[in-house]
Amino acid sequence: MTNKAIIHSEKAPEAIGTYSQAVKCGNTVYLSGQIPLDPESMVLVEGDFAEQADQVFKNLSAVCEAANGSLENIVKLNIYLTDLSNFPSVNDVMGKYFNEPYPARAAIGISELPKGALIEADGIMVV
Repeated sequence: MTNKAIIHSEKAPEAIGTYSQAVKCGNTVYLSGQIPLDPESMVLVEGDFAEQADQVFKNLSAVCEAANGSLENIVKLNIYLTDLSNFPSVNDVMGKYFNEPYPARAAIGISELPKGALIEADGIMVV
């Protein structure tokens, strides 16, 4: 791939494994999963599910901005939840960050996330 660029933002948590925050190829940006880590302390934010979801979208937003885009440029969003009963709260929090037309989305129930997070999200953005 000759047109591959690694995207990094100091305003989002450092990668906690063998991956990049995002990779841009052409005008498409593949956003790695973000959990609700505070980018400065690298500690999970305290609070309820909505506060964790809010931090996830702040982190995704920072990576989008580093790639010269915004959350509005996301065309596909994947959300991973350890408790699907939090689905209505995801919609409420997303409403603060996204306007219509909304991206395509999947919400997937899983058993566990890194660092005990309740939510993780990744996506694909076109800039």
